[in-house]
Amino acid sequence: MAWFRRKRASGGAGDRPTTREDVSHLEEFVRSRRGVEAFIEPRTVMTETTVMLIAYDGEWTRRRIESPEAARRLAHKLAIPIYDVRLVGYPQRMRDFNERRKRRPDG
Repeated sequence: MAWFRRKRASGGAGDRPTTREDVSHLEEFVRSRRGVEAFIEPRTVMTETTVMLIAYDGEWTRRRIESPEAARRLAHKLAIPIYDVRLVGYPQRMRDFNERRKRRPDG
């Protein structure tokens, strides 16, 4: 019985594959910031596998990636450490960065 299966609607959050622009964005983030670390975020019902890059000051960015293995290859290529967010969680510096952004007068 398929009563409880979810079917993704066309154009849903998980339908778009990783693009060259995604990878270029991640590469540029690493080139333009210090102390960047990568965090693999697992696939969910709503999104495909993503990789979050977090700089030394907590600034972060996130993009889709084909798989955890692809994220590891990219981190190796960029010579940055990579972690599984399910095992280590997000670093405090990211939460601090988000709090500072919320408090800014320009939002």
